[in-house]
Amino acid sequence: MKILVVDDEPLIRLGLAFQIMELGHEVVEAGSADEAIGELERHPDIRLLVTDIDMPGSMDGVRLAHFVRERWPPVALVVVSGKLALGDVALPSGCRFFEKPVRDELFRDAIREMIA
Repeated sequence: MKILVVDDEPLIRLGLAFQIMELGHEVVEAGSADEAIGELERHPDIRLLVTDIDMPGSMDGVRLAHFVRERWPPVALVVVSGKLALGDVALPSGCRFFEKPVRDELFRDAIREMIA
């Protein structure tokens, strides 16, 4: 399965991508919402988006999640943040939220569950 990881911090993005690759999935990476939209257009087989909230560019991760829900409804969504708590944002239906640093086991279990 192909999963898109979006984070403007390369080391954090690499860490999330590594956890996903350990589960046997292919990872596509993007450093902004704009790059993520391009990757979704190039890779119609992406089934899960993992995005940070606080990113530069035309939209943050919450707006990206809503955009993806509207344009690519089958894509599962995970939003992560080190600055905001879940109560601070309105996420699309079915979206999962994790605070950074993401706990490996909980994150992996959520990925397995969402793509099962």
